Order: sequence, then structure tokens, then C-alpha cells
Amino acid sequence: MKHFFKVTLLLLLSVFLFIMFFNPYGENKHNIKPLTPPKHGGIYVVAHRGAHHEAPENSLAAYQKAIDMGVDFIEVDIRTTKDGVIVSCHNETIDAYADTMTGKVNDFTYDELMKVDIGIKKGVEWKGTRIPTFEEVLKIAKGKCGIYLDLKEAPVKELVALIKKYDLQHQTLWYSPSIRFWTFNELEKECADCIPMPDPVINSLLERTLNYMNPQVVANSYDTFNKDFAEKCHEKGVIVIIDEDNSYPEEWQKAIDLGVKGIQTDDPEKLIQFLNRMTQ
Repeated sequence: MKHFFKVTLLLLLSVFLFIMFFNPYGENKHNIKPLTPPKHGGIYVVAHRGAHHEAPENSLAAYQKAIDMGVDFIEVDIRTTKDGVIVSCHNETIDAYADTMTGKVNDFTYDELMKVDIGIKKGVEWKGTRIPTFEEVLKIAKGKCGIYLDLKEAPVKELVALIKKYDLQHQTLWYSPSIRFWTFNELEKECADCIPMPDPVINSLLERTLNYMNPQVVANSYDTFNKDFAEKCHEKGVIVIIDEDNSYPEEWQKAIDLGVKGIQTDDPEKLIQFLNRMTQ
């Protein structure tokens, strides 16, 4: 076990040094349209896994409830089935959702996965809820809100094709850690007008991410976001969207005071109410 951790640490250090001293991203040539303005108080509201307090997470019901609340983006976790169907599921396995089945999402074909009831553990009223395909999510989001795309496990080329099919390339944020430079390179190749949203993860990688990727939007977490991070992004005219720690108004206010322009939240309704009170 100790050997495994040493090897992992060395691999991470190697990636870090490679990014620090070289430019694996290439030169970003994206010509991206400005984002649609936020609906509430100048701050983008991102519903983490949909409105998952009200419905099973990552389900169509959770996404629809978040859309009805008036969020700017729904966060969609992406995985691929054994036979290549792109679905929305946060966890690598279905164990936490299913009542009787276990295993990884990519161990199942789409037809097999459709037998998984992800609602019964949430409550009997949600019995029969199924894992949605990414295309089903795009259908209900089109014209209503944007997509905050968390690239868990899915091919970029196929994702781009679906997003272009619904003309959502200007309303979709592509989230991934910035060290996954190969993902962003492929995205630029497949869709020059798609919107990459790198997360430096390690704040010491922020300047390199900004200088070489030239993003319109970057992601960060509440526990690592600070004044220095905010100022460096503002100097470049870059929007910052953070992942909250807790759904506390005090936390939201602190982030907004530092200049954050978007918050990914587990309680979108509460955040919208908070933002609307700010503008009254």
C-alpha cells in the first residue's frame, strides 16, 4: 500500500512539473461568444446534480425541478455504458443508488442499466426512476438553461456531436481539472466554439492555466478560492465559478465579495432566494 501511494505521488509530481515547465495545452484559439447573463443578482446558479434534495440526484426529475426553479446551469455528471451510450450518473458504480444491483456503470449495457431503479432509496414516490441518457437531459435543458458538464468518463468527440445536435455549444461549460490537458486539446480540435472550464485544482497552476489556455471561465472550490485567485482571474477578464462547501448564506456572501460570478450549489432554490433578496 505504501508503495502504491509513493508511485501515485511521483506520477502526480511528474504531471505537475511537466505542466509547470512546458505547455501541453497548445495555443488556445477559441473564439467564444459571451455567456448569457445570469438570471439572479449577477451570479450564475449551478444546480449540483440537479435539485437533488427534491428528487433522486442526476435524474430527469431533479434536472427538471432545477430548471423550473430558474437555475442558469444544471451540473451533469457524464459516464458511458458498456455499449457506448452516454448517461448521467455521478458515481462510478450504481451501488449507492440501486436497491438490488451492484457494479460499475461501464459494466452494464444501456438496456441492463435501465433496469436499475435509482429512486426507491430516495422514497417510494420515486420508485421506477431511471438513470437518464445525456441526450434526454439535453432535450429538457434546451432553451431553458445551460449545461455544466462534468467529464467523469465519456468520449469528447461523441459528447460534442450531441451538444451540437441540440445547438448547445454556447450554453455548455466543459469542466475538468486543467492537468487533463489532453481533454481540452481534443475539445479544441472538435469544437472551437465550445467553452472549456478548467479547474487548476492546485492554485499554483492558475497563472499557467490562464496564460496558456486563455479560458473564458475557470472553476474552483470554496476551500481553495481566495483573494489572490480572484484578482488574477479578474485581471484577465475571466469568470470564476466555485463549488460551494456548504449551502450557507455567509459562505455565498464571502465568495461574492471576493468577486465570484457563479456558485455550484446543493440548494439552488435557497441560493436563488438569497440572490433575489440582494437585489431588492
